[in-house]
Amino acid sequence: MANFDANKSRTAHIISHTHWDREWYLPYEKHHVRLITLMDTLMDTLENNAEYRSFHLDGQTIIIEDYLQVRPDRRERLEKWIREGRIHIGPWYVLQDAFLTSSEANVRNLQIGHQDASHYGTIAKIGYFPDTFGIIGQAPQLMRQADIDNAVFGRGVKPTGFNNMVSDAAYESSFSELVWEGPDGSRVLGILFANWYSNGNEVPVNESEAKEYWDRKLADAGKYASTGQLLFMNGCDHQPIQTDLSEAIRVAGKLYPDTDFVHSNFPDYLASLKSSLNDTSLSVVRGELRSQRTDGWSTLVNTASARVYLKQMNQVGQTMLEKVAEPLAALAHATGQAKYPHHLFTYAWKTLMQNHPHDSICGCSVDEVHHEMVIRFDKSRHVAETIADDSALALAGAVYTSVFTMFGQEALPLIVFNTTGWNRSGVVKVELDVARVYFREGIGPNEMIRMMKGIAITGRTLVDSEGVAIDCTMEDLGLQFGYDLPDDKFRQPYWARRVKLTFETTEVPALGIKAYAWVLNSSDLTQEPTLVTGSRSMSNENLGVEIAEDGTLTVTDYRSGRTYRDLMIYEDAGDIGNEYMFKQPDGEPALTTKGLAAEIRVIEDSTYRAAFEIVHLWSIPASADELFEQEKQEAVYYPERKAGRSADFVPFSIRTVVSLERSGSGIGISVTMDNQAKDHRVRALFPTDLIASVHRADAIFEVAVRDNEPAAEWENPSNAQHQQAFADVSDGTQGLTIANKGLNEYEVLNDGRNTIAVTLLRSVAELGDWGVFPTPEAQCLGMQTAELLILPHQGDGAVSGAYASAYQFQTPWTAVQTGIHDGVIAPIHAFMTWKGEGIAFSSAKISEASGDLMLRWFNMRPEEATLQVTSNVGETAMAYKSDILERADERVQPLVGHTDASFAAELGPCEIYTAGISSATS
Repeated sequence: MANFDANKSRTAHIISHTHWDREWYLPYEKHHVRLITLMDTLMDTLENNAEYRSFHLDGQTIIIEDYLQVRPDRRERLEKWIREGRIHIGPWYVLQDAFLTSSEANVRNLQIGHQDASHYGTIAKIGYFPDTFGIIGQAPQLMRQADIDNAVFGRGVKPTGFNNMVSDAAYESSFSELVWEGPDGSRVLGILFANWYSNGNEVPVNESEAKEYWDRKLADAGKYASTGQLLFMNGCDHQPIQTDLSEAIRVAGKLYPDTDFVHSNFPDYLASLKSSLNDTSLSVVRGELRSQRTDGWSTLVNTASARVYLKQMNQVGQTMLEKVAEPLAALAHATGQAKYPHHLFTYAWKTLMQNHPHDSICGCSVDEVHHEMVIRFDKSRHVAETIADDSALALAGAVYTSVFTMFGQEALPLIVFNTTGWNRSGVVKVELDVARVYFREGIGPNEMIRMMKGIAITGRTLVDSEGVAIDCTMEDLGLQFGYDLPDDKFRQPYWARRVKLTFETTEVPALGIKAYAWVLNSSDLTQEPTLVTGSRSMSNENLGVEIAEDGTLTVTDYRSGRTYRDLMIYEDAGDIGNEYMFKQPDGEPALTTKGLAAEIRVIEDSTYRAAFEIVHLWSIPASADELFEQEKQEAVYYPERKAGRSADFVPFSIRTVVSLERSGSGIGISVTMDNQAKDHRVRALFPTDLIASVHRADAIFEVAVRDNEPAAEWENPSNAQHQQAFADVSDGTQGLTIANKGLNEYEVLNDGRNTIAVTLLRSVAELGDWGVFPTPEAQCLGMQTAELLILPHQGDGAVSGAYASAYQFQTPWTAVQTGIHDGVIAPIHAFMTWKGEGIAFSSAKISEASGDLMLRWFNMRPEEATLQVTSNVGETAMAYKSDILERADERVQPLVGHTDASFAAELGPCEIYTAGISSATS
C-alpha cells in the first residue's frame, strides 16, 4: 500500500500504464517490436528505481505472452515484479470490443485472463475498459460474478471528440465517479476517465513547466471529481515508460504543498476513493454505455459495419467454438466417450481472441492488420472443427444404430446433432460414403476406381429409427479421394463413392441427437405437397410469401393474420466517413431498389423447402467525387466534409435467395453482391409498420430495450446501433424479428414505418481518427455475402420462440456418418432437458478446474423466471450454482430441489445463471 498524507487537502494518484493496442495504425509485429522495448525499459526501471512503485499492464494478460515470446529468458524477472505487486496484470486476456464479441467470448476472455494471471499469483480485480467503444449493459453483473466491484472506462458516458479531445457538454453523471447499475440490479463503482487515460502523461521535471502543467491538470481533474482523490493516468497509446517520473513527483510535491502526489495503483486509488466517498452524492447510470446523450458524431458505432467480412468470420468462429465444439466435446466427455481437450480449446479461444481487441474486430486498422486477422480466424476455426468432428464421431459411435439392421447390413446410418438449447427442426445436408476401397487392400489403382464408379446408388430411401421413410434429395458426388488418420498407425488413403443427402429433420431434442439411415428400400413415400404456390409465391403452415416484380416481399403470418409489406428493399447511400463512422453526403438521398424490376425464378421446389432467386441488375455511383480525395488527404473532420458522390455509375448486381422450410417459422435470406463501387453503404430494409417507441436487440447476455428516438442531444442523422443475433420491433401483440449472421449494425428508422435497416456492406477508404491512414481494402470490392432470417411473431419474442429461432439461426447443424453397431445412446436422445419461460441457453462445457459439466443460461426479461433442468448424461452427484468463472469452491452449496437427475432454480431479472453438475463417477 502507498502511504497517503491525511493532512493534505487532496491526493494526486499517478498511475503509470501504457494502453497497448496490439495492432492498429501499424501492423502487429511493428507494434510488437515497440512492446519489447517498453517492457525491457519497464523492468530496468523497476530494478533501478525503488521509488517507481508500480505499473498497470493495461488489464490484458496477452501482453505477457507477447513479451515472453521474444524474451523467454526474462520470465523469472517478470514474474518477480508481478508477485511483488509492482506490475499489475489481468483480469482480461485481451481488451476486447464487448459489443462485437459474443456473450461467451466475453466470458472466456475473463476466464482465460484470470487463468493466465493466476499463474503469477495475483490478479488485478479491476474492471478495465479504457478505450472500449461503448460498454455492454451486463458488464456490472459480469464484474460482480468475477468478484470485481468497479469499472474503469473512457467512453460511453461523456463524449470524446476528434483526437480524444474532451467535450464540456452535459453528461449522465455529475462526477467522474458514478454508480453503474446493470439490468439485473448489480452495481459497481464506475470511474470515468473524464480527462482521458492520458491526463497524467509526460509529467514535467522542470519546475516552470511543471507549474504550468499541474495548474491545468489539477483544475481539469478537480472539475469532475467528487472527492479530493484525483486520478492521473501516466501513459497513453503505446506510450513509453516515463523513467524520470519519481523526480517529476518530487517536483510536483514541492510546488503544491497542499497536495499529496503519490505514484499509485488502482487498488490503492480505489481504496482511498471509497473511504472518501459519500455514495449518496453519486449519480446512478443504468444499462448500456453507448454515448446516447451526445451529438452522435463520435460514438464509433459504425465500426460495427467496417469490413463486414471480419464480423462474419468472427461469428462463424465463435459459434463453432461455443455452440458446436464445446457442447459436443462436453457431452462426449460426460458420457465417457472422449476426454475434454481443454488445452486445444484454450489455444483456439486465444487465437480467436487475438482478433477481438477493439482496433482489430472493429475493422478500424490498416490493411495489413486485417490480413493477419483472416489467418487467425482460419486457424481457430480449424481447431474448433477438428474438435467438433472428433467429438461427434465419438458420440455417434456410442449410438445404438443396430435398430437399422431390419434393413440389412448395407444400411448407412447417420446421426444429426442439435447443439442448440432448444428443440430444433430444419433442413440438413450430410455427405455419405456409400462404399470405400482402401489403398492398403492391394487392389490396383485403376481397378479401385472402376469398382467405386460401379457402385449402385439407386433404390435407397432415407428412414428414421422407427423405419419411417423421409423425403430427401440425393446428389451423386461421384468418385472421391479420402483418407483416415488413425491414432495408432500411418494415414490410410482410400477411394470412395460419395453422395450428398438433403432432407428436413424434425424435433431433434435440445442438446440431443436423432439417428437416420439411408437404406436399400424402394418403399413409396407419402407425398407432401410442395411449398411453391405460384410463379412468385410460397407458403407453409406458418407463413405465406409473395414476391413483387421489384423483388420486395409481402409476408403474411398465418398465426396472427398480420401482413408485412415491402420487406427486403435494398438501399445504397454514399459514405464519406471512415472505418469508425458513417457520413452520408449532405443533400444526397439514398438510392433504393423499390420499383426496380428484378429477375425472379424458382430454384428449389421440394416437399421440405422452396426457394426463389431474385436478381437485381443495378447501377450506383462509382465512388465519392474528387473533393473527397482532398478532404481525406487534409484530414478534414468527417462531419465537416462537403464531398458528394461521383456522376459516374458502375454496375452493382445483387442475387438474393429467399427460402422457406416446411417446419420453418422464418424466411431465409441469402444475399450475394458484386461490389464494384467505392465509398458507399448498402442496407436491407424491413418496414414493420408497427407502432412502438422502443425496440429490442440482442446484446451480451441481454435482450436490450432501446429507444427508437435518440436523445435530444443527438445531431447525427444516423442512429445506427449494435446487435448480435437479432433486432426486433413489437407492439406487444405482434412483432418482427430480423436475425442475422455477423451483421452487427442496424438502425430502426424514423420513417413512420419503424423500419429495421440492417447494414450488409460499408465501403470506406481510410482509417480515420488522428491522422491520414489510407485503407483501400476497406472498400470491400468484389463478391460480398450476407445471411438473414425474417421472423414474424406474436407477443413477446422471448416467450413466443422468435428469439430462440434467431439464436438457432446462428448455429449450423452437425451430421456425421457412422456404422451399424450397438451403443449406450438411444437413436433419439436428449443429453439434457430444461424449461423456463423467457430463458435463453448459452453454453455447455467442462470446467478445467473441477472437471464438472458447466451449463449457462440467461434470463431475457426483467422479471423472475423458474429454470427446471434434467440431466441425462450419467449419475449426478451434485448440482450447484456457480458463476461466470465457473468456480466450484468452498462457497458452493447443492441446489435446492436437486435430485440425482434434476434440479430447479429461480433466476432473477436479467440474471446470468451458471450451474455446475458433478458426476458420481468423476
